[in-house]
Amino acid sequence: MTLASGGHVDVSVLVPAKDEAENLPEFLRQCKEALSGVPYSCEVVVVNDGSEDDTAAVLERLRREHPFLHVVTHRSRQGIADALRSAGEVARGDIFVFYPADLQFLPSEIPLLVEPIRAGEADIVTGTKQGEYEKALVSGVYNMFCRWLFGLRVTDLNAVKAYRREVMAAVPARPDWHRFMVVIAAADGYEVTERPVTLLPRRAGESKFGIGRIPVGVMDLLSVWFQLRFGRKPLLFFGVSGAILFVLGFLVGVASLILRFGFGMGFRPLLDLVMVLVISGIALFGFGFIGDMLAGTREELRSVGRSVEQLVGELKRERSERTK
Repeated sequence: MTLASGGHVDVSVLVPAKDEAENLPEFLRQCKEALSGVPYSCEVVVVNDGSEDDTAAVLERLRREHPFLHVVTHRSRQGIADALRSAGEVARGDIFVFYPADLQFLPSEIPLLVEPIRAGEADIVTGTKQGEYEKALVSGVYNMFCRWLFGLRVTDLNAVKAYRREVMAAVPARPDWHRFMVVIAAADGYEVTERPVTLLPRRAGESKFGIGRIPVGVMDLLSVWFQLRFGRKPLLFFGVSGAILFVLGFLVGVASLILRFGFGMGFRPLLDLVMVLVISGIALFGFGFIGDMLAGTREELRSVGRSVEQLVGELKRERSERTK
């Protein structure tokens, strides 16, 4: 099998594109060349993520030239996470491959990422960037923190990747959380491996990532860590923290009473500290109870969602059997 224009598809290449009119023709040419000889069917889904250049016109022309190309359009920029989700909704493949359109990664290496999944060795394959690049220091620090926080022994978490279709459902639909797809999937029990991929300088256009993304990335990193560590048991975090503060407030209160009535020493700031510690402890404990109820509701919704997916799958199988 080769590039598919219709029917069953094995691999879908998902390509977010923001102002990539200059790169898209060459990217599609390389995709056609790289995927024409593989022993499975492929398609390419490009998401025009609110581009302000000629990307829309270029994609319309390329769509007529390449039957394997499908185009999804966002009226305004939604970000890579939403672009991948939009592409995944129309993609037909059992395996998804995330590849940017900026030609910094070679489409010829897509089969390298797909093969471990087809062989049953992994559920998600992340590329390890080979070569020098401007943001190597920032990327290295990010990967180091991820390995330290999540205990995932993968060299590079923020490059191109291939993954089974069902992995997409494991990642919450939140802005920029595509960067944490690997750690979230690993936390859900999916098998992760890595393969080296070549990183090249951008040929045309401008990078969409600046230094201003670093603080956002740090906050997202902490948010993902908290969700994975305490998302299902928020009372474990807020309850313990609240109990510690409450106990500290109680001990400080006892100390202030001993000083006042045992030694005749009154110290008003101690009373203020007691009130702050006790009230903060009670508030955190309350947050924990509310968080626990919300976590329970979320688990129930997930269970309902899984039941609906199973029902839909059974209906599709019954329909396919009837058509036969």
